[in-house]
Amino acid sequence: MTTQNIQQALQHKIDNKTKPHGALGELEALAFKVGCIQNSLSPQLRQPTMLVFAADHGLADEKISPYPKDVTWQMAMNFVAGGAAISVFCRQNGIALKVIDAGVDYDFPTDSPIVPSKIARGSRNMRKEPAMTTDECEKALAAGRAFVRAEAEAGCNTIGFGEMGIGNTSPSSLLMHRFLGLPIETCTGAGAGMRGEQLSYKQQVLKEISEKYDPQTPLETLATFGGLEIAMMVGAYLEAREQGMVILADGFISTVSLLTACQFNPKVSENVVFCHQSDEQGHSLLLQHFGARPILQLGMRVGEGTGVAVALPVLQSAVKFLNEMASFEDAGVSNK
Repeated sequence: MTTQNIQQALQHKIDNKTKPHGALGELEALAFKVGCIQNSLSPQLRQPTMLVFAADHGLADEKISPYPKDVTWQMAMNFVAGGAAISVFCRQNGIALKVIDAGVDYDFPTDSPIVPSKIARGSRNMRKEPAMTTDECEKALAAGRAFVRAEAEAGCNTIGFGEMGIGNTSPSSLLMHRFLGLPIETCTGAGAGMRGEQLSYKQQVLKEISEKYDPQTPLETLATFGGLEIAMMVGAYLEAREQGMVILADGFISTVSLLTACQFNPKVSENVVFCHQSDEQGHSLLLQHFGARPILQLGMRVGEGTGVAVALPVLQSAVKFLNEMASFEDAGVSNK
């Protein structure tokens, strides 16, 4: 069907379910969105999968996070051991969880379930030099694409992305600042707990970094200000769009990665369902930029992909009613 035809057919199907017009609220908008992504009147969410990309950041040496870098590898191990928030919610909702070492400054045990894809042992300290070379950035983009392509070939059509990396709200704030032209202060929040004078210091460091460089292209900007897990996630977004997948966006860092992916391909956002509004400063402005109405607003800011995992059952309900709820005609119910 053409885009116009599928939209009209989907709306007709939704409006003729046994309910008052519009009575399922945002579930109707979600059903419409998934149907449009899949170009189908009977969309399916198959093998929902969460890819969590983990990497360290040289900028963490500048004390822009209250946590030491070791927490990155420790939390990655916690993910696969089943003890983290993302582990619990994925287990609860039947989501396959895969943790990928994009650039952690640690050697994981060879028998660990963490997927090895280390481009480098973390990004560089942006206060001194660009975070990545363009070659490293391109390798991370390609790796992210490859992981998503493998999931699609295995039958997954619904995918979400999470991240783990001490200090990674800082590169995210810089990318948002650069791509949206907003002040650093607007784009930079508490992260893992920087408040008051600590937050002011973090913002001042990021201002200094922004003024130090003048990248011209999206690739150069990502390489200069990004991180290995962010670059890998950007590649994952790009490939998921090409595979026609339903893409589930999480919080601040994941949405900045989407914003970055859209600098390479503006159509990526057409496949995205925004799962929640993070409590991290800047995320509400990102959602406004995309004209998004997130499924949930629970004051969460833990990252990891947790908003995706918590929101998935709502999206499943939207698809279920579209596929299984009777129409007025089927049920023999009068439609005024």
